[in-house]
Amino acid sequence: MTPTFGRILILAGLLIALVGLILTFAPRLPLLGKLPGDLSFKWGSACVYIPVATCVILSVLLTIILNIFRR
Repeated sequence: MTPTFGRILILAGLLIALVGLILTFAPRLPLLGKLPGDLSFKWGSACVYIPVATCVILSVLLTIILNIFRR
């Protein structure tokens, strides 16, 4: 085993912990999933939800954060 493999395992653990925190606190965020660009359709008893604006905002934020860490 190399030191690089150890770093990868540490980063993977931190990423899993971060995802766990996001999943724990996401329902408490007021606008997440309810932005004007998010689409929802209802046909009888079926509902389709497409969070377009939420995905774009999360993608931009993650891109900025990852670019900061890469430099």
